Formats: sequence, C-alpha cells, structure tokens
Amino acid sequence: MTIDEILKKVSTGELTPSAAKKQIQLNSIHEVQNIAKIDTGRSFRKGVPEIILAEGKSTDQVVKIAKKMFSTSGHVIISRADKSHIAAISKSFTKKYIRKNVLANTVVISNKKKQKVHGHVAIITAGTADIPVAEEAKVIIDEVGCKSTTYYDVGIAGIHRLFSSLSSVIQDDVDVIVAVAGREGAMPSIIAGMVDIPVIGVPTSIGYGYGDKGTAALMSMLQSCALGIATVNIDSGIAAGVLASIIVQKKSIK
Repeated sequence: MTIDEILKKVSTGELTPSAAKKQIQLNSIHEVQNIAKIDTGRSFRKGVPEIILAEGKSTDQVVKIAKKMFSTSGHVIISRADKSHIAAISKSFTKKYIRKNVLANTVVISNKKKQKVHGHVAIITAGTADIPVAEEAKVIIDEVGCKSTTYYDVGIAGIHRLFSSLSSVIQDDVDVIVAVAGREGAMPSIIAGMVDIPVIGVPTSIGYGYGDKGTAALMSMLQSCALGIATVNIDSGIAAGVLASIIVQKKSIK
C-alpha cells in the first residue's frame, strides 16, 4: 500500500493508527532478492522517487529493481542507462508507461498522471556538449511537475548569447537556474552575479589538458565570488534536478 492508501484506510476505520504505523514501517524498505534495498519513502520525503543508477548494474539487475519499484509506486526513474538497459526495459514494461530521454540516457516508467507544481526552473548550458547533463536535470524537474525552460549553448565564449537568455529568465519570474558548464566553468558565476535567483552550478567533464574531466570547472564554481550559487558534483545532472525541484516545491507550498 502507498502512504495515501494507508491514510485513507485509517480515515475510514479500516486500519487503526498503530496498524498504520506498522504498515508504514514495513513499506519504508523493500528488498529485491539479495541485490538491492529500495527506499520507497523517498518520494514522500523529497518529492522525487528513488532513482535507479543503471551504470555498473547488469540489465537483469536493473529490470528486477525497476519491476519492484514500479509495483510499489508506479513511478520509476532510471539514470545512466545504456542501450542494453533500455532494450531490456522496453521488453519488460508496457510501452505506454515508458518515456525515454536518449540525450540524458534516462528512462522513466510511470503509470501516474503528472502533477503540476507551481514553479519554474531554467536550465542553461555553456556549450552543446553540456546538454546531456542538462537533460538529466530536466528529466527530474519534469517528472515532479515543475515547468522547465532550456537555453542551450549560450556560454561565455560568446557572452552576448547569455544576456538575452537571462532577460527571458528574469521576465518569466524563474525560481531556480540550473547552470551547466565544462572547461573553466565560469558561466554559473557570471549568472549568479547578475540575478537574484538561486543558481545551481553543474560542472561537466567536458574539457581537456590541465584541469580536464571537469576538475577545473568544479574548482571554478566552488571558488566563485558570486553569492547565491550552490555547486553539485561533476556531471551530476540528477543531483541538480532534485535540488532545484525541492527548492521549487518548498516555495510553492508557501
């Protein structure tokens, strides 16, 4: 049973409060054979379901975990899925429940109607090569029902491109900006210095030579002198999307 179903049974007298408490405790962790323990309460704490990281897992493991999650919540997000993972998922679930984002290597399996959350997240990338990480964040933001708008390839190599995007962001009363950049990673700092909107910096592993694989971008964002910027790990679009969605959802409650 979901939390909503448990609460409904309590309200109708089908479950006592003590029985409901026990059911919630039993539901909080589900074990999948001996390969995984699913945190089924995450969606109620964070507003985002537990996400399966497919990277490092076999197709069989991913499918088994996804089936268990789908049976308990009806909503599964699978990140870093390669072609073999996606093929196995496509064979194991009804087609109408599957939403694929090829750019983000992400698959959503859901039988739920999307909820609308009052809030707006802008996702900005410095370069075209940063788009896959940005799309990871977009998947999360879209799945929790937030509005998202993307502005891609507007980095400081041609900084004039950034200004029109920021004008739109300000005019649209965006609540959070997810700023994705590789190489020297300067764009999120520039954005944070120009707006009064929370900025989530996402360094990507795009770049080569000294400070390659995202190291320079990460250090640049962490050393930013602009206020109002928080930085997630290299290539961590998922973490940025979750943080942005939490900010928006908390704001919409008020």
